[in-house]
Amino acid sequence: MRNFSFQNTTKLIFGEGSISKISSEIPHDKRIMLTFGGGSVKQNGVYEQVRAALANHNYMEFWGIEPNPKVETLREAIELGKRKNIDFILAVGGGSVLDGTKLIASAIPYPGDAWQLVLNPFLIQSTVPFADVITLPATGSEMNEGAVISNLDTREKYAFQSAYPQFSILDPSTTFSLPPFQIACGIADSFIHVMEQYLVDKNNSPLMDRWAEGLLLTLIEIAPKIRQNQHDYEQMANFMLSATMALNGFISMGCFSDWATHMIGHELTALTGLTHGETLVIVEPALLRIMKNEKRKKLLQFAERIWNISESDEDKKIALAIEKTEQFYRSLPLKTKLSEHNIGDDVCEEIANRFYKRGIRLGENATINADTVKKILELCK
Repeated sequence: MRNFSFQNTTKLIFGEGSISKISSEIPHDKRIMLTFGGGSVKQNGVYEQVRAALANHNYMEFWGIEPNPKVETLREAIELGKRKNIDFILAVGGGSVLDGTKLIASAIPYPGDAWQLVLNPFLIQSTVPFADVITLPATGSEMNEGAVISNLDTREKYAFQSAYPQFSILDPSTTFSLPPFQIACGIADSFIHVMEQYLVDKNNSPLMDRWAEGLLLTLIEIAPKIRQNQHDYEQMANFMLSATMALNGFISMGCFSDWATHMIGHELTALTGLTHGETLVIVEPALLRIMKNEKRKKLLQFAERIWNISESDEDKKIALAIEKTEQFYRSLPLKTKLSEHNIGDDVCEEIANRFYKRGIRLGENATINADTVKKILELCK
């Protein structure tokens, strides 16, 4: 196990009716900006609950943060926040709204352009305090310091590190009205967050492995139940908490991580507009097939502990585990091939060229170069 320091400062407030607790969590003297997406929170009752909780607070609203939040939109909120001297932000919506809010909170005190902070988070000197009401389990952004921001001009999408929310409200009943497609993508995103931290052959932490395996098994167990009835409070509660625990640092203490699937997936989103979860289920099976020897020991453990595969031939065992994983994604249901989205060679070539130009290597051992990315994308077709 590697040396590590761990601290997670976010307060989780979980359960039905918990939105009302916002009132006591934000000081009454704060000038608050509420950030929203496209308006779904007005349809599921969340908006009215937030307004009721803030009846005695001073707040203003900013609407329109997109899925895969665009820096162009966020610049408008940043300018407004500077002009109104905002000193607290409450994100209300899914992980994209919260991701965008993290950049807004970082850029209000910053004198330069917000995109500079995405490219170089070390420029962040301070952030406006922020919190959230999360309504779509997926990104884990409600209990980590990460965010992912897109740039329309350059057709790029990058992850950056900002700050932790002060508190996060998680009410599973707010997920009942979500479109099934968004739930499918959220389950996939949560599952692959765990996989990126778990399927690393150089890690040696039985405790972290068991925690990760518990999350994977939980998501596999609840996925068909949620598909059958997404109004089942207990199943949605398990999903919501699993998504949070998948990416809040609890399963990676002292361990290495991969994130190559995410880095390639971000490029697919930037160039095609596919939802994040969609890109991950396309890339990951192909990546595991290409990198099977490097991840051999952990893939064999994954095959046994997650899919109960007892095949004696190691290569067959690994192949079966990857196949079962891909079948799980398709059962959500999500498409796992580029051809199913009519994405052709031009996109694959552009992604490979981007990695050539950047000269960066991906994976836990930095062994995935642009040529490897090209091979992975060939298998995604």
